Amino acid sequence: MQEALIDRFGRIVRPPDKRRLPEWVLVHGVIGAQTKTAASNASTDGLLAEYGSWEAVASAPVDQIEARLQRQSFPRVAAQRLVDCLQSIIAERGAVDLRHLAEYGTADAMAWLERLPGVARKNSAGVMNASTLDRKAMVIDGHHRRIMQRMGLVSPKADTARTYDALMPVLPIEWSAADMDEHHLLLKKLGQTHCRPLAPQCEGCPVRRDCAMAQA
Repeated sequence: MQEALIDRFGRIVRPPDKRRLPEWVLVHGVIGAQTKTAASNASTDGLLAEYGSWEAVASAPVDQIEARLQRQSFPRVAAQRLVDCLQSIIAERGAVDLRHLAEYGTADAMAWLERLPGVARKNSAGVMNASTLDRKAMVIDGHHRRIMQRMGLVSPKADTARTYDALMPVLPIEWSAADMDEHHLLLKKLGQTHCRPLAPQCEGCPVRRDCAMAQA
C-alpha cells in the first residue's frame, strides 16, 4: 500500500521544523473535530498568540474562547472541551506542561492523555507521533478508518481505538515514527480523492487490487 500511495501522490513528509510541541498538538486535536486542518492550525496559533500561554487560555471564560474558535465546526463544544482539558492538566501538573510524557512508554503516555476531557485515541496518537515526541503511534482519522474498513483490514464497525489496536501490530517493524506519519497523511489524501465517504471512485484507485470492497 505504501509504495502504491507514494507512486500516486508522491512523498508527504513532515519537515522536522514543522513538528510542534506536544501541548500545541493536543490543543489542535481537542478543538479540531470535523474541521479542516488549516482552520485548526490557524485557531491554535491564534489562541496562543492572543493569550500568550495555555494557562491563560484555561482561565479565560468559555464564551470568550468560543468567540475565538469560529473557524471550528463546533466552536461552543470545542471551547468547553479545551478549557476542561487544560484545567485538568493544570490540576494534575501545575501548568499546561506535557514534558513528563517523554519519560513514559508510548502506551502509558497515550493512556495518560486519554484520561483528559476531550482526548480520545486519535488525539493521543497525534500528540505522540506528530509532535516533537516523535513516537511510533499511528494516527487514525475518519479517512484512515474508513479506508481500512473498506479494504477489509478491520471490522466494518471498528472504532478508532479498535482500528489502532488492529493495525499497530502488523505495521512493518522497520517503520519509524516519520514513516507512520507519512502513511497516515497518504491515506488521508486517498480518502479526500478516491475513497470518499459517498460515491467512492474505485476506478483508478492506487490500492484497488488490495481492497475487499473494490474487488467485490
